[in-house]
Amino acid sequence: MQQTLGTLLHECLIPVRWGDQDALGHVNNTVFFRFMEQARVEWLDQQGFACDPANPQVPVIVHAACTFLQPINYPASVRVKLYVGEPGRSSIQTRYELTDSLDGRLYATGEAKAVWISLNTGKSAPLPQKLLELIG
Repeated sequence: MQQTLGTLLHECLIPVRWGDQDALGHVNNTVFFRFMEQARVEWLDQQGFACDPANPQVPVIVHAACTFLQPINYPASVRVKLYVGEPGRSSIQTRYELTDSLDGRLYATGEAKAVWISLNTGKSAPLPQKLLELIG
């Protein structure tokens, strides 16, 4: 990615499962998005923003992208680093680095834009103040 990654918020290790591979013997491209999702959900849960329909406001992904740099092969463990950019009124831009947990080889970079929505109205809602303080 060309832009600055932003502030590092969270880091996690995710083991590659045998079933993550496709017919070509490498991790399927859709799994890269699952790795990014896992890091994002872990961080949100740890901060008290669990993705729970009982909450009146929740984040939804409106855009996601991934640049695949190298294949991932089983067995492996992927280190996912989650960064956040400048927040908007109701959205945050998250960015990701996926690397090999042993040698640091960069597998992919990615990004996802999350918009907070009100479940009552289905419309965007301002980012929670607690979230703004965490990423500020």
